[in-house]
This record gives sequence, C-alpha cells and structure tokens, in this order.
Amino acid sequence: MAVLKLKRLISRRFTRTSSDIIFSPYYWNSIKGFSLKSSCEGGIHSPPPPPPPPLSTTPPPPAPTVISNPREGRNVQWVFLGCPGVGKGTYAARLSTLLAVPHISTGDLVRHELSSHGPLSSQLAEIVNQGKLISDEIIIDLLSKRLEAGEAKGETGFILDGFPRTIRQAEILEGVTDIDLVINLKLREEALLAKCLGRRICSECGGNYNVACIDIKGEDGSPQMYMPPLLPPPNCASKLITRSDDTEEVVKERLQVYNEMSRPVEEFYRRRGKLLEFDLPGGIPESWSKLLQALNLDDHDDKKSLAA
Repeated sequence: MAVLKLKRLISRRFTRTSSDIIFSPYYWNSIKGFSLKSSCEGGIHSPPPPPPPPLSTTPPPPAPTVISNPREGRNVQWVFLGCPGVGKGTYAARLSTLLAVPHISTGDLVRHELSSHGPLSSQLAEIVNQGKLISDEIIIDLLSKRLEAGEAKGETGFILDGFPRTIRQAEILEGVTDIDLVINLKLREEALLAKCLGRRICSECGGNYNVACIDIKGEDGSPQMYMPPLLPPPNCASKLITRSDDTEEVVKERLQVYNEMSRPVEEFYRRRGKLLEFDLPGGIPESWSKLLQALNLDDHDDKKSLAA
C-alpha cells in the first residue's frame, strides 16, 4: 500500500503532457525502501537545506570512511562529483576496471539516447546544446533502465558518474541504495575551461582524447600545474571530432549551472560524512597515483606497466 502511494506521489510529480516518460520496473522496485523524509500529500519536495548554525556550535562533519579493500566485501557503490570536464569519466573508468564494478555515466546514457534518435533525442539535443541541466525525470528514467539491464546481467556494485546533480536526485538515490563514498574531483577553473575546449572524440572507435596542453605558472614564473595532452594513436588522428556542446560559451554556462545547482549536493554528502575532496594536482599519471593513495588502493597492473 505504501509503495502504491509513493508511486502515485512520484507520478504526480513527474506528470508530463505530450511526451510522457514511462519508468522502468527497476525504478519502482528499487524505491520500496525510500523514506519520505521531505514528503507531503502534494508530492515529494526538496526544500533548500536550513542555514547552518553558528560556526562556534557546529561540529565538524565526520570524515568519509574509505573501504580499505573493497574486494573483501560486497562490491563498492561509489559516486563521482565534480565540474563538467574535470575528468570524472576518466578516473571512474579506471577505478571501474581496477575494482571490477560497472562504471555508469549518465553523460554516456544521454549521448546514447541522442544517437538512437528515439522519442527523447530532439528534446535532449536542445537541452545539451544550450548547456542546461537535464530534468530529474529524464535522468532517473535513463539511469533506472541502465540499472535494470545490469541487474539482468548479474552486475553488482557500481561507480556512478554524473549523478546525482541536484539535492532531489541525491535524496532519491539515498533512499534506494546505500552509497559508500562520494569522490569530489576539483580543478582550477582555467584548467577546466582549457580541458573542455581541448576534448576530442574519434568518430570511428569512440575513443576520448584531449589536444590541450595545460601549463599554468605562478606569478614568479614557477610551474604550478602541468597537464600534457592526451593525443590519439595515428589511426585515430584524422578522425577526431569535437562535441557540439564543447564551445567556450556553452562550457562557461555549464560551469555556472553546476555552481548554482550542484554544489549543494557536495554539502549534502559532506554532512553525512561520505564526501572525499580530491584536488587534481596535474595530469593523469600524477593524479591517478595520489587518488589511489587517498582511497587506500593499489593498482598492481599500473605499477607493472610503469616498471616495464
């Protein structure tokens, strides 16, 4: 009875007109444990968090618990946060391989939907090209279908990339599963802009590359950050394309939207002691090893390749 009531609440909240979105069975099955922490008879609401008490009386948030060896227990359930272009997909994919859990990128789900020319493709294209955030109902529908497909294949655990981006999404995710850790990647804005404008994709194999060479120096001319380009192999060099939304205007709009809407999600997880802040010190070789140290992990294959 409670689940039926919850379905009605979310159905009213997600009511659409000409193009209704149908939620997959996985979504409805997964929300059985959802606690209506901020519900009323009119629907589920996500009010802004209350103002914090004075600093003198506010205890520091608990430190995040990093699983020392995830392979010994159940598979990890981690989330990657960070501005567009910071490298969430790169590091999430590496950890996915290392920990043998699926990497689920909502950006990839959206791009797949766009290329499928399905009923949502034209609507999504307009939103993406303007640098706006895609609505909660669309993202949750795409994600629930992906989780349902993974469950059918026997997948356990996950590393989410690009979700949640709003407090409401975080509350729904908190109600349907137990997130172990939220990794918040941070990078200087000028480096972020250069990275986004330098992104390239191979039109044939789908490989991701970056032609930007980021070399930021201090006021005294000393090096502060160096990120070499990630160049394609010769067989992909002539097939590189730029994402339609990787223009300076759209990238700046995405960063502004993120700051306005997604930063509160960081505070949401910080208060729950699940947020691990990680400042990227440079390119992948330098940042990857330090990220593993922060997560108490070892990449034996990476060490072997370096030794070779």
